Amino acid sequence: MMPLRKIQEIPSMHQFFRISSLIMSVLVLILFLTMLIYTKFIMPSSLLPVMKIKKHSGNWHLNLTPPEKLSFLSPYREIWINEKNNCSCNIGAPLPLTKTYDQKDMLAIEKRRKIQFEQHRKRNESPLKNIIIAQPNSPLSYPIHGAEVMPLQSIVIPGLSVFAIEREEYTVKLTVTQGVFNTIAEVPQGVLKGLGDKELTITSPHLELINAVLKYITYTSKKYHIDTVDIVSFQFEEHVAEFPIIIRQPPMPRLFDPGPDNDISSLVTITTKTFLRYHKLRILIDSIRRFYPNMMIIIADDSEVPEKIEGPHIEQYIMPFAKGWFAGRNLAASQVTTKYLLWVDEDFLFTKDTKVEKLVEVLENTNLDVVGASVNGNQFQFKLWYEKGNDDDGDCLFSKPGSFHALDGFPNCHLTSVVVNFFLAKTSKILSVGFDPRLARVAHPEFFIDGLGRLLVGSCNDVIVSHQTTMSPSNNTLKAIEEKYAKYRRRAQWETDLKHRLHYFKNHLKCYSKI
Repeated sequence: MMPLRKIQEIPSMHQFFRISSLIMSVLVLILFLTMLIYTKFIMPSSLLPVMKIKKHSGNWHLNLTPPEKLSFLSPYREIWINEKNNCSCNIGAPLPLTKTYDQKDMLAIEKRRKIQFEQHRKRNESPLKNIIIAQPNSPLSYPIHGAEVMPLQSIVIPGLSVFAIEREEYTVKLTVTQGVFNTIAEVPQGVLKGLGDKELTITSPHLELINAVLKYITYTSKKYHIDTVDIVSFQFEEHVAEFPIIIRQPPMPRLFDPGPDNDISSLVTITTKTFLRYHKLRILIDSIRRFYPNMMIIIADDSEVPEKIEGPHIEQYIMPFAKGWFAGRNLAASQVTTKYLLWVDEDFLFTKDTKVEKLVEVLENTNLDVVGASVNGNQFQFKLWYEKGNDDDGDCLFSKPGSFHALDGFPNCHLTSVVVNFFLAKTSKILSVGFDPRLARVAHPEFFIDGLGRLLVGSCNDVIVSHQTTMSPSNNTLKAIEEKYAKYRRRAQWETDLKHRLHYFKNHLKCYSKI
């Protein structure tokens, strides 16, 4: 009977192994299907999301902190205005910019100013000023910044692609306003619609082909402009992204040869303006020659009876009588051929502490355009800040003594906005701003106001120029010259009124306040 029992047990063992094998097969199949579903549907949607984010059902409301408690957000005033176009002149001592006008003319003046301001804004405001917000959960890849093309030329747009789950068909649309689209690839017929136009549509049932085509889409600028922006709209289904393409003609370099020995006289020209006081001018020149015998000196002269200034490396330019301070600065600067110009007044005095080389080192190794120094310890530093007002009233400008902060790498120097009448500057930057020739007598901060936003200015206290004596000369002839000079130096009321009018109209200010 024993063999019989063994024969009966054999089928039960086979059955057990068959059931176990079947169970294992089912488990493997379930695991495979689970992995397939995850990799096909769940993982792509988590890494490459195209689903809209559900909004919270709760209606949250947060109270805003009162403006007077947000002063830490503003470097200047007690209340943060949050970039609103409603600047207020309620700090400092505002100058009466409009009171000098005849009030019956104000409506016509305001109308002319508004027209001029609109023209200025059209020329200078960039489309990049408009805020572009990236939509959440976007399946689009595109260049956020850095796409740039020269006018009327073409580039391949970098970084375009679409990430999405499987669909029967994919459609992508690109739109611009100032250029057209094309491709450098040979694309199957029917995929692209709108080649050579401002709107390009790409359609295919294959996402891989869509992305392959996007890699070779080109943008061509069609309007000649030396500095503007075209905004590209990139759309896939309900997802829309916008990004800028900068259209810019790079400016031609303007390089200056310092010569084989890099001599400072090849880098710097001294400029000054003289009026009547030749005795002061000659003392200045003698002091310069003790330290810089070969440096070019350019003199703008609007004296009534000009005197010839003799000497090597000197150029003297005669102007109409009493033409004025800023007109003379313009003339002198226009004749400079070196990389830098050093502005000095005619009654300064160079000493062993007047180390122009230190100022050159600052400009050569920083992004500063102008660096001021010290006149007998006076740096005359003022920081300017500007706040936007509305288009009709104008903007606000404030002036306060001091500097913003130290200049990196130069512990004796600080960043500021206005410096003393002894400064080294990049010649090209001075010429780009210019000196308003309508300001004939006392004018200095006005140049820096005109240059606000275009000139990066610093000041250093370790370079010092001296001032010649201000005592009345004992010589009767020189005494008479100084008295005549003083009469012209005094600013008449009409000149003050002119400055206020220029601030109001030319600078589009509703107030200029000194703190």
